[in-house]
Amino acid sequence: MIKKIKNLYKKYEEIINYLIIGGLTTVIGLVSYYACVYTFLNPNNAIELQIANIISWICAVTFAYITNRIFVFKSKSKKLFKEITSFVAARLVTLFLDMGLMFLFVTLLNFNDKIIKLIVQILVIILNYVFSKIFVFKK
Repeated sequence: MIKKIKNLYKKYEEIINYLIIGGLTTVIGLVSYYACVYTFLNPNNAIELQIANIISWICAVTFAYITNRIFVFKSKSKKLFKEITSFVAARLVTLFLDMGLMFLFVTLLNFNDKIIKLIVQILVIILNYVFSKIFVFKK
């Protein structure tokens, strides 16, 4: 049984590690977002909502780059600047998607910001994996 689990892990190691790191990245993004809106930013103010989003994005992307490079894609690239630039560019795409969806559902349609933020993060995790695999950490 344990050997079977090890074999499955080896077969799907990258995806499993990405899901773990993606989950941790999401937690960091959500915790930093909630810390902002529960302490000093008002999510009912459209500008402050986006500021909270950006702060949480910076925290999450910093964590995600380091952990994805080391644990998920095991990058050995010497072109660090290019890799970081590609990673941040891909994450900017999903940031703008995140911001647009938050604006649409929270600001325009008055949905609960905490619930929408959680739902949007699921979409962002999937897109970030695809972008990282295809554009950033390609082998």
